[in-house]
Amino acid sequence: MVRRIILSLLLATWFSVDCNPGPIDDIAVDRYFIPKRCIREVKSGDFVRYHYNGTFTDGKLFDSSYDRGSAFFGQVGQKWQIAGVDKGILGMCVNERRRITVPPHLAYGSQGAGDKVPPDTTLVFDLVLLDIFNRADQVQTKVISTPKKCKRSVMRTDFVRFHFNGTLLDGTVFDSSYKRSQTQDSVVGEGWLIKGLDEGLLGMCVGEIRHFIIPPFLAFGEKGYGTEIPPHASLVYHILLEDLHNPKDDIIVEVMEAPEPCTRTSVAGDYIRYHYNASFLNGITFDSSYQYNHTYNTYIGMGYVIAGIDKGLQGVCTGERRRIILPPHLAYGQQGAGKDIPGSAVLVFDIHVIDFHGVKDTVQVDITHKSEACNETSEVNDFIQYHYNCSLLDGTLLFTSRDYETPQDVVLGGGKIIDGLDEALRNMCVGERRTVIVPPHLGHGEKGAGIVPGSAVLRFELELVSLQKGVPEGYLFIWLKESPVQLFEELDINQDQQVSLEEFSQFIKQQVSEGKGRLKPAQDPDSVIMDMFKNQDRNADGLITQDELKLKVDEDAEKTHHEEL
Repeated sequence: MVRRIILSLLLATWFSVDCNPGPIDDIAVDRYFIPKRCIREVKSGDFVRYHYNGTFTDGKLFDSSYDRGSAFFGQVGQKWQIAGVDKGILGMCVNERRRITVPPHLAYGSQGAGDKVPPDTTLVFDLVLLDIFNRADQVQTKVISTPKKCKRSVMRTDFVRFHFNGTLLDGTVFDSSYKRSQTQDSVVGEGWLIKGLDEGLLGMCVGEIRHFIIPPFLAFGEKGYGTEIPPHASLVYHILLEDLHNPKDDIIVEVMEAPEPCTRTSVAGDYIRYHYNASFLNGITFDSSYQYNHTYNTYIGMGYVIAGIDKGLQGVCTGERRRIILPPHLAYGQQGAGKDIPGSAVLVFDIHVIDFHGVKDTVQVDITHKSEACNETSEVNDFIQYHYNCSLLDGTLLFTSRDYETPQDVVLGGGKIIDGLDEALRNMCVGERRTVIVPPHLGHGEKGAGIVPGSAVLRFELELVSLQKGVPEGYLFIWLKESPVQLFEELDINQDQQVSLEEFSQFIKQQVSEGKGRLKPAQDPDSVIMDMFKNQDRNADGLITQDELKLKVDEDAEKTHHEEL
């Protein structure tokens, strides 16, 4: 109200003053500074905001908007200012400076203006135009750059995160999210923002840059905002859209690569190993398992990871690559996480599934080649030789027997190899080939071993090269046929009622050669026979008598009988 009174005293009294007759001089306009860029020029009917100094022709100051700390605001052509200034401001650009010399009859005429301006005085106004708008104006939008791919754009009720530089129309900065190192976050179309931004953000894509000019009536209007935005100020925003989601969004899953075949997909409760690159919607990476040179390992569907990943990792195949887009409410929410993940951020995870397994998974065996002639198969206690390739499910080769001159050998059930491999090598024919999948609880477990990662599912390609049938646990020799009824007499070759090591060895080797008996495989036969002899030579005198000789099955039976007693 005070401003309108001042304006009426100094600028607006021209229309009620009677002009003296005489020569009619026009205004003189000196455009002493013209900006290189002029987005629009003042026309009649426009609203303008400008600062000025008013002086007499001798340079004496009689009025100044600077002294009042408030720019003049008015509508051109509607008698809000003296006629000379109203005319002299036409065609002016924002930031242009003009010196307008106004003759008395286009200023305050023969009456003057109180004690400030004497009658019949020529006035000089030095103006700088700060702002210009029209009631017919709308938000002016200029797209500076847009991403090549835009799968989604801003709609009403969407939540957005954007960076901005905000200036007045004359270039004066009033705010910048960059200076705060924090995006502006808001719901669109719900009154959280000024109307011009609500309108201008619609249709934007993540990564798009737009330039807005918002007239005051779609900004902060006649009240302005704080000390930075004066009343009746047009606002200029330079905006980069960083993020976009809707509170109703679910995760978005994009399968980038699906392996064939896929015999099983992951379910809740499975333990999974995967690599990931994690980024924001604008493509900026904030984390990656590759930089740690280690997969991320977790149970899924049990709340060990953020909800969106927990859900997005179900239904995957081993070797699959998929992209999972997580809205904030299924990621780290409004609080974000640490310094790297801001609040309300949409996250993008590019996932490569290395393997997964269930705690109840068993060894999977796929026979790729079966021998036509197969008279016997491998079993516990057998001594076998086999070739193998051991790899991770992503194809990474860990070990191969082909690196050595001879095949790998082992006694099955002896605890010398991992349980899953021991199981997979059973019931095989010589020449048979198998592909075997071993879950970690039957492999190297959570800790792994050497170059085998913890919790790794292993893939073996096996070929059985040779097979020597074994003997039961605790036995050194077994009969393949009925043992002799008069065993001692058979052993006592020289009939001297005692059996020497030489006699004992000769007899056992004969039984083996004739297919009547079998020694424990994978050991030196003479050493095995020596151990057998020592077991029978109970008084350790180097000879076995009939009283000392007992079959192991008879000894085991006696032990069982004694325990029962």
